[in-house]
Order: sequence, then C-alpha cells, then structure tokens
Amino acid sequence: MSVPVPVPDSFRTAYDEVLGQWPGPVDRADLRTPYGVTRVNSCGSATSPPLVLLPGGGATSTVWGACAAAGLARRHRVHGVDLMGDPGFSAPEPGRPVRSVDDLVGWLDAVLDGIGPAGSDAGPVLLGGHSYGAWIAAHYAARRPERVAGLALLDPTRVFTGLSPRYVLRALPMLARPTSRRIRSFLTWEAGGTALDAAWLRLQEETAGFPAVRPVTGPSPDPAPLRKLSVRVLLAGSARCHDPGRVARAVAGILPEARTEVLPGVSHHAFPLAAADRIAQRWGAESG
Repeated sequence: MSVPVPVPDSFRTAYDEVLGQWPGPVDRADLRTPYGVTRVNSCGSATSPPLVLLPGGGATSTVWGACAAAGLARRHRVHGVDLMGDPGFSAPEPGRPVRSVDDLVGWLDAVLDGIGPAGSDAGPVLLGGHSYGAWIAAHYAARRPERVAGLALLDPTRVFTGLSPRYVLRALPMLARPTSRRIRSFLTWEAGGTALDAAWLRLQEETAGFPAVRPVTGPSPDPAPLRKLSVRVLLAGSARCHDPGRVARAVAGILPEARTEVLPGVSHHAFPLAAADRIAQRWGAESG
C-alpha cells in the first residue's frame, strides 16, 4: 500500500493557490499504479481529446494551469500529472521506487490506463512535457508509439543536447541542500530578470521541504520510433540550461519532420507560465 506523502500545510496551501488558477472545474484523481498512487489534476470536457502533460522536475502538475486557461482546456481534456518521487501529491509504493526508464514507462502505462472514463483505456493521447517531463514523454513515446497520438515537447532537456555546464554548476548548491532562499535565487537568476508568477514561486520555495529523490537519468530516447509521430518542439529563447539554437539544429538533424520553434524572451523554468498563450496556440493546432 502506498504511504501518504507527508505534505506540509504551507505546501498544500501554495499548491492549491496555483491550482486555483486553472479553468474550473478541476477534477483531482489519485490513480493507483504499480509504483504508487499518482495525483492527476484534470479539466476540460470529458469528451474532448486527452492531453496528458508532465511537468519539469519539482514543478508539480499545477504549472500547466496557465496553458489550460489560455485555450488548451477548450480543445482537450487536460490531465496534469504530479511526477512520482517529486514534490506533490503522488505517493510512492514502498519497495517499488522508480529507478529506470523501464519503470517510468510502466508507471506512465498505468497512468494512461486510468485517465479514461471509469478507468477505461483512454486510447492514444497527445502527450506533452516540459524539461525533465519532456525527457520522460520522449522516452515513453519511443517505447510506446502506439499509445501516443502526438508528442509536444516544451524546452526538452537531455533529449537532443546536454545541459550547459554553467547551468549545472549554478544549480548544484540548490540541489545538494535545497532551501527556499536558494530555490528563489536560482529561479530568479535563470529568469534573467523577468518577473515570475508570485504564487508559482511560493510553491517552488515550498518544495524545499520534500525529501530529495534522485531522478531517473540515462541516454536520449531512440529517435527512430519518434520519426513516425507528429512531434512539435517549442524552445525557450532565453533558456540558460542549454543553447536553444543548438537544440533546434539538433532536432532538425535527428527528427527532420518535427516542427520546431524558438520563442524569444522566455526563460526555461517559467516557460509554461510566461508563454502560455503561445504554447496553447501552437499545441492546440496539433489536433486541429
């Protein structure tokens, strides 16, 4: 049986504040998987095509509310997923940690099985992800292309190129011993002076209270199965985690049929919030 995550009241309050920015009503579901119970926040018509969104590391599913409100929830049944082992309301199963890409694929298999009406198979879904969530989404699509109607990657990390050494060095103190102050300082630096959503920033600061769990790492996904899918890649023009131009060139070489665009003036971590209108416009067209 999954052990409930000890969620501090301050985190719960901050989480609910960001979730309150979603277009209502929002359905909260705790889906049972072999790796524990997974929290999924959903909005939009139950009869609309499903869009499953994976956040970046530590960002929680709530980060997708701005995109949902900007139009995605008018075209899709939007499902935001709290990653297993990350801050949020997904509760890992004792003795079944997610340690490999195979584990991630098995976990997401179970999540997709559970998002349909009355727990039925939802069929192929449009799958999207940001940052580390995009890495998970790309690996899943490469392993399970029959379950993916289209792949939408938002500033994916370690899918096409590696991380900037400067970015990694700047992040190390926050990763080694996260505190609210270090998280705020790092995100402010990465944003390059651009104002950050206050509620989202408070929630990010509250993640410092969660136990550190090492994320799954590994190589880039096999590109061959991805070449058979509709793939859209949106890159943050002001990202410090990698060179967006270099990433765009790598995408063109690896997935020549993918539609890739660099959006200027947007940083990496706040991308789903700061560019929600542009993301919704482009991702909404994927199923149009």
